[in-house]
Amino acid sequence: MNVALFITCLTDQFYPQVGIAVTKILEHYGCRVCFPEAQTCCGQPFFNNGFHPEAAELARKWVADFENYDYIVTPSGSCCAMVRDHFPELLEHDHAYEHGMRKVVGRTYEFVEFLDKVLKVDLSAIKLPQPKTVTYHYTCHLRGIGVKDEGVKLLKQIGNVDFRGMEKTDQCCGFGGTFAVKYPAISGAIVEDKVDCIAKTGAEVTIVNDAGCAMNISGMCHRANVQSRTQHIAELMAEAMGIDVTRW
Repeated sequence: MNVALFITCLTDQFYPQVGIAVTKILEHYGCRVCFPEAQTCCGQPFFNNGFHPEAAELARKWVADFENYDYIVTPSGSCCAMVRDHFPELLEHDHAYEHGMRKVVGRTYEFVEFLDKVLKVDLSAIKLPQPKTVTYHYTCHLRGIGVKDEGVKLLKQIGNVDFRGMEKTDQCCGFGGTFAVKYPAISGAIVEDKVDCIAKTGAEVTIVNDAGCAMNISGMCHRANVQSRTQHIAELMAEAMGIDVTRW
């Protein structure tokens, strides 16, 4: 099957190794992965700040860039939610793009969701080189698109993973895109509470499958001197599979 990688802005700029891991893992499971080089932002920052005409322009470009692929896979739950939840609102009455929009909305998946629902992978054959204690942050946008315990299910299949559940799993990390900029005191208090929950697990690694949440949580872990490293699940999987994510 032909799969297009939607890398997203934050992953591309701050976590490129995640994109490499996602690509190599999908190839391992038999996918032909393509990277549409013309891809840009999905328009979420515009949309969240009320600039809907500008967001619609980016949505049209996004549809044109991705509509010819069997599946579109992204490592970001928030950008996946933007496509699935808000493109219909932006382009529903745009007859030139309505058909393409419906195609991409039905074919766009977050990475864990794609592994679980489409590829139906079983990770019980892979194993980390050394035992690690791992906890998991349930991101808001993943819950919004119906992805809940799938990431934890996959983590528990990997050998040498000592999974430790976190308190307040349904609580936001406080990032919320521009929310963190508009309401920094509230955002800071929320992420401080989240990191306190992480600290109580004693986990060496916190799996965070959204770049914005990862930046927010890792920053507070650093400031609070909490020794838990944030990773995308694709990075942990790549380690267990012996995949080098430092080279393309």
